[in-house]
Parts: sequence; structure tokens; C-alpha cells
Amino acid sequence: MRGSFVLTAVVLATLTSAPPVLAQVRTGIDVLAADGCASLRGQKVGLITNHTGRTSHGRRTVDVLHQADGVQLVALFSPEHGWQGIVDKKVGDTIDAATQLKVFSLYGKTRRPTKEMLAGVDTLVFDIQDIGCRFYTYIATMREALEAAAEHSLRFVVLDRPNPIGGLEIAGPVLKSAHRDFVAAHTIPLRHGMTTGELARMMVGENGIAVELEVIQCQGWQRADLWHETGLPWINPSPNMRRLTQALTYPGVGLVEGTNVSVGRGTDTPFEILGAPWCDGRKLAQHLMSEDLPGIAFVPVRFQPTSSKHKGVECSGVHILVTDWRTFQPVRTGLHIAVALHTLFPEHWDTRRLNWLLRHQPTFEAILKDTPADDIIKTWRRSLDVFRLRRRTFLLYE
Repeated sequence: MRGSFVLTAVVLATLTSAPPVLAQVRTGIDVLAADGCASLRGQKVGLITNHTGRTSHGRRTVDVLHQADGVQLVALFSPEHGWQGIVDKKVGDTIDAATQLKVFSLYGKTRRPTKEMLAGVDTLVFDIQDIGCRFYTYIATMREALEAAAEHSLRFVVLDRPNPIGGLEIAGPVLKSAHRDFVAAHTIPLRHGMTTGELARMMVGENGIAVELEVIQCQGWQRADLWHETGLPWINPSPNMRRLTQALTYPGVGLVEGTNVSVGRGTDTPFEILGAPWCDGRKLAQHLMSEDLPGIAFVPVRFQPTSSKHKGVECSGVHILVTDWRTFQPVRTGLHIAVALHTLFPEHWDTRRLNWLLRHQPTFEAILKDTPADDIIKTWRRSLDVFRLRRRTFLLYE
């Protein structure tokens, strides 16, 4: 309980010291609704969304389109975690109670809209809140839908939303095209600093996806803005992404999720704690604190997950306290955690699935050799510089 209080106090202190919100950011659906959905008039629309698809005042995107003059909403689609964003497994089709439209699952029997699902659709609209990390799968759903739209000669519209962890910082190894899949949707680094609209432009532009793409941009968002500076309400985008702090830590802590370490699933603070029955939290915290990483502190904790990895078993580990959101570097921190786990507990830490989300063999091998984390990070610089140049063409915000 004391650790939770400290975390809350730290977060509140950080938030209150942040620059004041000067203007309410308007998301893509806010802009579209204010214009009477003019760009969709005369269209038969299929909407890819979930519980995060809402205006800044809380009105569902599905209701905005369903009630718009001249817009015919004919099909709904949901990503991983389902229509309500509460399921942590494959999901089936369902019915939206308010509109009585069928919701086709894109995280069940198929991950790409089929010809049958798209019957009667001439425009696909995408409105889902992403969190700015390569292995968060909503952008993979968008890519599958973009390619389906190209296959069936459909128009594609992205209702853009801010990147909640900012649009300036990028970090991590850049994915090679040969390793692309559902947890690695495009050749981008782990923290890419782009919005869904910008990513759609990059996917289409770099891979020659033959689709008519339109992005309804946000208004008032700047690349330097984190979520708490937008004035927008936070909606948990998935079951274990319960607050902004977890979105910020996820690109780093999530790296070790494929291994035999609990990252806090089955607790009240997923991605803010990590540990295992074989871990020594005091030793790990002491080691990580000695690294003097910016914007972060580590406190030894014991916890017992009620579900997921190490369910019902007491774990020793660390509580990750973000002390400064501006200087905290999640990917660098995650790499330091990985190197520390291998250095301190080489006989217990099972690294066979460490590369599942990392997707970079040289970095994986360097961790196994106990190469200092910051030396590994230096090897990413050239590919990150190239990525910065690549993405310039597709950016929409200053």
C-alpha cells in the first residue's frame, strides 16, 4: 500500500509540474463530427473501432457515423481485446446493442477483413487509440485493413489521435522487413513517435499499398505533447493498459514479457512491476539504481499475480517509479532491465522468447553476452537516423 501511495504522489507531482494545457486537442472524430461528417457523405462505411473510438466529449464514433446525414454505416470491426476492450484472448463476432450492427472480430478466425465482411462497404474508417509502441497490435490491425481495402478497391479513412507518449522521441532497433508480422507491423523502431494516421501514410507510401487514403488530422496536438497535455480524457485502450504511466513504461518493460518474468499482469499495476519467484528484488533494484537511469527509480517489492504468468505464486521483483516523464527513456530502461536479469540471474532467466517482441538478433545476442546496455544502444543509432529521415515525408504535425 505504501508503494502505491508513493507512485501516486510521484505521478501527481510530475503532472502538476507539467506545462499547462493551452488548448483542448481535437481528435480526428471531433473534427469529422464538427464538419457533419462531410467527407463520408454518400459512402457506405465499415468502421474499425473499439471502446476508445469516442469524441472528446465521450460520444461513440459508431453513434456519430450511424446518425450522420448521408452516411450509411453498414459494418463494424473490432481489434484485439474485442469490441469493449476487456478480453485478453481471441474473440468472436458480436452485435453492437445500440445500432444492432454485426461486429466482425479481427482477432479471431481472421485478422484481415474478408470479402464477405466487406460486402456493401465502399469506405473503411479506422478509429482506435494507439499507444506508440511497435508491438502494440492495433497498428497491425490497421495494416491488415489497409491491405484488404487495396485488394477490394475501397477507400480508407483514418480518424487520427495523438500519440500518448509523444511524437518526438524514437528508440529501439528498427525492424527489418523480413521480420514483419502481427506484433511488428512495419519497419519502425520500438518507440516510433508517430500517430496512427502518420503510420498509415508510411505503410502505404513505403510498401506501395494501392489504396485511396485520407487522414482526418487532430487539431491542436504538437509532437512534444504527452497525453496529459492534450486535455483529452484517458480511456484504458486494453485490459492491462490502465493508465498513462503504463503506456509510457510499456515499450521497455514489455520487452521481457515473452520470458519467464511476470510484468505485472494479474496485478493492479501491470507494466509498473516485474519479477519472478526466482528473482531477488533487492539485488535487482540495487543494480538498476546504480545505473543512474534518468526519470526512473526502482523499489524492491513482492507481489502475487492472480492471473497470467506465475499465477498464485509470490514473486520478488521491482516496482518501477517514473519520477520525470520528460527525461524517462522507456526502451533504454527496458534494455537495462534485460541485461541486469541476464547478468544477475543467468541460471534462472529463460531467454528463449526474449526476441519475440524485440525482433533484433544482434541485440538479442548482445544481451546474452552481458554487453553493457548503453553499448548496445549505440549500435542502433545509424538505423534510427535513417528512420528519422524516412518518416519526415509522412509526418502531419509540428
